[in-house]
Amino acid sequence: MSELAVRSGETFVLIGDSITDCGRRDAAAPFGDGYVKLLIDMVTARWPERDIAWINEGIGGNRVTDLQARWATDVMAHRPDWLAVKIGINDLHSHLGDPAAGVDVATFRETYDAILRDAVETFSPQLVLIDPFYVARADTPDEFQQRVLKLIPEYIGVVHDMADKYGARLVRTQEAFERQLQHREPSHFCPEPVHPYRNGHMVIANAVLEALMDG
Repeated sequence: MSELAVRSGETFVLIGDSITDCGRRDAAAPFGDGYVKLLIDMVTARWPERDIAWINEGIGGNRVTDLQARWATDVMAHRPDWLAVKIGINDLHSHLGDPAAGVDVATFRETYDAILRDAVETFSPQLVLIDPFYVARADTPDEFQQRVLKLIPEYIGVVHDMADKYGARLVRTQEAFERQLQHREPSHFCPEPVHPYRNGHMVIANAVLEALMDG
């Protein structure tokens, strides 16, 4: 029988961009109103006896280089038992917008590896790596969306490689949305391909919860 791997007394930090942030520094403090809050609510509903310290450290607009800049205060200082990272789409967009100044795939890989190595070598958290997603169909007539869809597998590949390297639990959000898009239009989940409605956040939260199950 499947069982939640996160135990009472453990600290769980989730860090990332706007998808993780989702208002957690404003009206929806402290967890935001996206997948982080949904995940917490699902865990609480199913395992009410689990006393887990949840910390949301998402900041809208962040790239992996931004995570590196605040890693010491927003991750290392907490020394969490569990660490979930959700990053990548802003890196990709920055590279398409300005290849000279944006975060290309090589920089994404190097920086992602560096921050994970820092955490693993210092306090060895259980890692949960959430790959970036883009909710659009392959046959979209939008030229920019086509460019993103062509490039995003490379950024996703970095996350998958890091999961293999560090033995992390991998959350395949792009695959989760692609399964949904076999039955529903992208507009059902997002007003545009990046920022989901609540039902899109539920897809992410469910994928994260599945990755946290053992057995």
